[in-house]
Amino acid sequence: MTIEEMLEIETIKQLRIRGSAYLDAGKLDELVELYHPDAVCEFGPYGSWTDRNEFASNFAEAEKPFYASGYFSNLHVVVNHVVELTGDDTATGLVYLLDFVTGDQMREGGNPLYWLGVYEESYARTDEGWKILRQSLNFIWPQRMLGDGFLDRQAG
Repeated sequence: MTIEEMLEIETIKQLRIRGSAYLDAGKLDELVELYHPDAVCEFGPYGSWTDRNEFASNFAEAEKPFYASGYFSNLHVVVNHVVELTGDDTATGLVYLLDFVTGDQMREGGNPLYWLGVYEESYARTDEGWKILRQSLNFIWPQRMLGDGFLDRQAG
């Protein structure tokens, strides 16, 4: 792997980290700017989204119960990010999600862990830099909701 490739991979990782920070802070316009104009998001119980013009309102609706407790009451911790450059302007990624909540949304017994998931993603470089082209969230816990073919692509 070259230094240039490592820098491209780190740029994509920073894109995703910023995405979680923007979501948790309620900075939805900034969050939407991280997505490619042709982006597709598949978020299980939160739906599949194909119109980037509606992403801000879709994120706001999904986060409404959490934002009611205040920004950063829901923490989307993204870890174990693996990025593979698939071309000069394309890449794929796999990212683990640890979703913690505080306040009224905590699970019974005060458990702050809300979701465990794995994102499958693809990225495309545009004139504005790297953007998220596809983001599919596979829920692992407490309910297992996996996208079609997820295990075939990712497991042994």
